[in-house]
Amino acid sequence: MLVCHCNIITQKEIEATIVAMLDEDPWQLIVPAKIYHAMSKRGRCCGCFPNVVETIIRVTEEYHRNNHGSDAEIVTYLDRVRALREKFGSRFIERRYKGHRAA
Repeated sequence: MLVCHCNIITQKEIEATIVAMLDEDPWQLIVPAKIYHAMSKRGRCCGCFPNVVETIIRVTEEYHRNNHGSDAEIVTYLDRVRALREKFGSRFIERRYKGHRAA
């Protein structure tokens, strides 16, 4: 199935890139731009990015389920992303409102 019409990228190509990246570091944070960079492409209209994010989540969870034992040991990818967003996102927001924008 064609996911990115601008770059002519298929679902299988994206899945293979994600698995290759996970083989390098199973707990890295993978985002669409990182996948496109690994494929020597770039987002043009970026309309495909929501579908790419869903593919990242699905493939990452399957990867960990198949390679890291029981379900009790698996931390879902989405939970890990939320934790990182809470950890780093709140600092960015606090800095933005406290720092240089203060009048």
